[in-house]
Amino acid sequence: MMPSTSSRRRGTVTCGSRRAFLRHSANGFGLLAFSALAAEAAERDAAAGPLAPKPPHFAARAKHVIFLCMQGGPSHIDTFDHKPKLFTDSGKAAPAAAGRRGQAALLAPRWKFSQHGRSGLWVSSLFDEVARHADKLCVINSMATDLPAHPQAFAQLHTGATQFIRPSLGAWTLYGLGTENQNLPGFIVINPPVAAARTFGSAFLPAAYQATRVGGALVPAFGPRRAGAADATTIANIRSPHLDRAAQRTQVDLVQRLNAARLELDGGTSPDTEGVIASYELAFRMQDEVPKVMDISRETKGTLDRYGVGDGDTDAFGRQCLMARRLVEGGVRFVQVTHGNWDHHFNLGTALESTARQVDRPIAGLLGDLADRGLLDETVVIWGGEFGRTPHSQGADGRDHNNKGFSLWMAGGGVKGGMAYGATDDYGYEAVEKRMHIHDWHATLLHLLGLDHERLTYSYAGRDFRLTDVHGTVAREIIA
Repeated sequence: MMPSTSSRRRGTVTCGSRRAFLRHSANGFGLLAFSALAAEAAERDAAAGPLAPKPPHFAARAKHVIFLCMQGGPSHIDTFDHKPKLFTDSGKAAPAAAGRRGQAALLAPRWKFSQHGRSGLWVSSLFDEVARHADKLCVINSMATDLPAHPQAFAQLHTGATQFIRPSLGAWTLYGLGTENQNLPGFIVINPPVAAARTFGSAFLPAAYQATRVGGALVPAFGPRRAGAADATTIANIRSPHLDRAAQRTQVDLVQRLNAARLELDGGTSPDTEGVIASYELAFRMQDEVPKVMDISRETKGTLDRYGVGDGDTDAFGRQCLMARRLVEGGVRFVQVTHGNWDHHFNLGTALESTARQVDRPIAGLLGDLADRGLLDETVVIWGGEFGRTPHSQGADGRDHNNKGFSLWMAGGGVKGGMAYGATDDYGYEAVEKRMHIHDWHATLLHLLGLDHERLTYSYAGRDFRLTDVHGTVAREIIA
């Protein structure tokens, strides 16, 4: 028996797609209207550009990221991972486990650990100022990465990959969310690492998502000039001394017409050319915004003192942290601030204390300033490096690389404060409780930003790629 006409119609509506329904209803006028609306939406998206704000996958806890990157591998057992047994067994042969044969002796930290805040979080005296904000910190003491070599570990920290060039964490964030201020870059790296472009690049993502580097002429204001420092965004080059604004607009329009012609030759779609077009327009708009954001002369003396600006040890990093706050306040999505010289194979006692002194007060100033301005709740602040150090000594006064267990902390942006998450073994060699691989940390950070790490993908070379590859588990225990 044939089904009734009404049944067949119901079956068509239920089983067919909505697009098919529009195509076959009312002689296809529904689909015609839909196509027109879709074209208008596409034009609006194109006009807004690749950096236009995008809705997250779900309600976000954070809108911004400030990544305080300590390049070189800070010693977790001297800073945030308290190991009482390492003090009592100092000088004894290192245990023969996980490939260690006891060639070196255990080396106790030279700095005292104390509990701080209502939470009683353990922090070394190297970070007395940061310790005042202990109840804001979530210290992850069970971090792990794949390799104990600087180039590979540093790349994995930023891109999730050790072997291939992949988009950086900041580029993925910008790709997923866009930025709030179209007159400023969405991803900025202050004092970028030398010869480490892959850690803040966009790789196969469109070029619009790579970082804008702040260095070059700004470096003297942040500290001694480094060989090879990036000469990207500088106050001197933001505004041309030779052309007024109208003449610059004419010049940019000419270049953009050439870029548009190139785009047409490429068939109308070329992420690289589109990125170049967007970058020229952004650079033109930055002329009015960037000088205001980077001018700290109007900050109060109290604020400058808070960050340690003007003091010899803390001036450089203090200015960088203050700049990070101003950029986030201006709507920048992701700010990375790099501080080097955390590779202490020797002279640990003197060198580690010096590097910690340079950053302790500025970081504390940043945390307090963000909190006072109501920005910490929507900004994730991260402190960490590519790996930790060994509990046994290297030479008389040093520690070697350790990728199997180390510390990283986060604050603000929906992270639980006053919390120590995970643990290494009694001496700090290896993560043994709630191990947090770099992929898991990336997945967790994206989750705080309202992004599902499994859905944030980009099609390239025949398959969909993502920051966490095929790995990553969100550590929901650390989310408030």
